[in-house]
Amino acid sequence: MTPDARDLRGLRPDGTFVRDGRTSWIQAAFTPVVDAARTRIAAAFPQPLLHSAYLYGSIPRGTAREGASDLDLLLALHREPDAEDAARARELERGLDEDFDQIDGAGALLSSARTLLSEQERHDGGWFVACLCTPLIGPDLAEQLPRYRPTSLLARETNGDLAPALERWRSRAADPALTDDGLRVLVRGASRKVVRTGFTLVMPRWQGWTSDLEQSAAVFGGYYPQRAGQMGRAARMAVAPGPADSAGLTMLIEDLGPWLAAEYAAVHGVRTPRD
Repeated sequence: MTPDARDLRGLRPDGTFVRDGRTSWIQAAFTPVVDAARTRIAAAFPQPLLHSAYLYGSIPRGTAREGASDLDLLLALHREPDAEDAARARELERGLDEDFDQIDGAGALLSSARTLLSEQERHDGGWFVACLCTPLIGPDLAEQLPRYRPTSLLARETNGDLAPALERWRSRAADPALTDDGLRVLVRGASRKVVRTGFTLVMPRWQGWTSDLEQSAAVFGGYYPQRAGQMGRAARMAVAPGPADSAGLTMLIEDLGPWLAAEYAAVHGVRTPRD
């Protein structure tokens, strides 16, 4: 199966999620980046520290754009990450970003294998590994996780945390020390979160999955046409190169976002508090 031949709703015949990416879908331009990431991860997090490493995002989906897409990594350790591990991850990110023009930044999430397999993370971190991550190094944690379906429980536990995110974004946007690059990162991250939250709001009714932001916005708009224009703008902001849309950010954090957080809580509830 190729990326273009995937089921349009991202589900198996039994209604469970198809995994979002494959190493065989990585475009040739990004193969050196992924090869370097594999080598550098193993050097920065040697055995017995590293349990497994994963790719996620547009590169393993085969939809990455040269010079515009991120390299997204998840590193699962045998123990809970500490400050030294975080420093190693930041150094790994900087090196990959500096050495490869094909990517517009690298990001490495850190967790422990135990946390990702925990009951508390079953419908958030666990689902993320099993459905959105592509194995790169080590044993695949998905083999210890269930097959997932597009349910209200999954919606609540993955994206039922928009309200506190809005508060963080407001605080960052108001910081006088925020640089143009910092604003661009903020707008991109906030836009992605809002679009994904809008999609998962309607996911159980639509009964499918997509990681494509434009499709996510379009699916949402089919159920909430009065907000379709704003969500479409958010999807464009999430991928647009160049200067950040500061007016669009205000729209997200003062209009669309608060409405979406309230509607989400009414439909699916609020995400279970984490320890």
